[in-house]
Amino acid sequence: MQQRAMNLVLTGVTGTALAGMLVAGVAAASEDSAPEKQFLSQQAVAAQEHKTPRKHAAESGYNGAKTAEAGSKAAKAEAKTEAKPAKKGPNVLLSGKTTASYFWDDGSGVNGDTGAPAGGKPMQKGLFASPSWPMHTKVKVSYKGRSITGFVGDRGPGEPSHRGVMLDLDTYTFRYLLDGKKPASKYNAGGGEGHLKGVKWEVLSWGKGAGKKGAPRPFGS
Repeated sequence: MQQRAMNLVLTGVTGTALAGMLVAGVAAASEDSAPEKQFLSQQAVAAQEHKTPRKHAAESGYNGAKTAEAGSKAAKAEAKTEAKPAKKGPNVLLSGKTTASYFWDDGSGVNGDTGAPAGGKPMQKGLFASPSWPMHTKVKVSYKGRSITGFVGDRGPGEPSHRGVMLDLDTYTFRYLLDGKKPASKYNAGGGEGHLKGVKWEVLSWGKGAGKKGAPRPFGS
């Protein structure tokens, strides 16, 4: 009977030991698998983090494409604006410089006036006299930053043209070029000057009246 009791005790101890070992084994197995689960979780987070920048990069690329497209459209618009032809002024057919005098011929006889202008139009502001150019030739004259556009409506000057005075300007044009003011009268420009040296002339269109195209020539030549 004593032997039986000892066997029961041993069996109980062994069972308890085996149960303890099983519990320890399960716990150990659970602890061994924990890092793997943690590693997998970290991998999933990393994968998620890796995907997020891709999405942003795609959005950034889209926005960059839109910006580039907008810049391209702006560049094309600017090029189109620059491609528009600029407005051009009158074509200058011939130009040069000369010494200019002044006159006012209206048939009054003042200052040696011999009658109305030879071109058939009455004396007026912007009517010039040339020794050789065709009548009604359009001419622009400039001096010290001031300019007037007129036309050839008379012949002259006479003898002075052989000394290089190739334009006779109406009194108003002459005084305006001199100092921007008005003449003392139609027959007297005032200002103390009888000639202007270095007046620039530009032929804008040739007239159809009598005369010769090209550089001005002395009267009667």
